[in-house]
Amino acid sequence: MISESNISKGFIAAGLANITAVPIFSKLFTNQVINDTQPEVMSNFGLLMIMVWGLAYIAVNKKHKTLKWLVGVFALEKIIYAFIWFNWLLKNDLSIVYKLDTLAGVFYTIYGVNDFIFFLFFTYVFFKTSKQ
Repeated sequence: MISESNISKGFIAAGLANITAVPIFSKLFTNQVINDTQPEVMSNFGLLMIMVWGLAYIAVNKKHKTLKWLVGVFALEKIIYAFIWFNWLLKNDLSIVYKLDTLAGVFYTIYGVNDFIFFLFFTYVFFKTSKQ
C-alpha cells in the first residue's frame, strides 16, 4: 500500500515529468523531428497541452481523495497516450527517429512507458480512493 505522502509525491512526479520533459526533448518547442514524427499527437500545441496536464496533476496532489473521478480521467488520458505510443511503435522504425535527432529518439523511446507507469499509478489511486 502506498502512503498518502507518497501518493501526493506521485502526482507531483507525474506533473514534473510532463512539465520538464517537453521543453527538454522538444528543445523549447523547436525540435521539428518530434512534431513530424507523430504530428497528430506531438504538434507544438499537443506538447504544450502535455505540460498543461502536468500542471493539473500537480494541482490535485493534496486533494486527490476528493477528486476520484478526475484521477480516473488522468488514468484514462495516460492509457490513451500509452496505447497511441505502442501502436506507433508497431508501425514505425524508431531507429529512423534516432538518426534524425537523438533527443527525439529518446523521447519516442520513453514517452509511452512513462505514460503507462503513471496510468498504473492513477488507476491505483482511483481504486484506493473508491474504497475509502
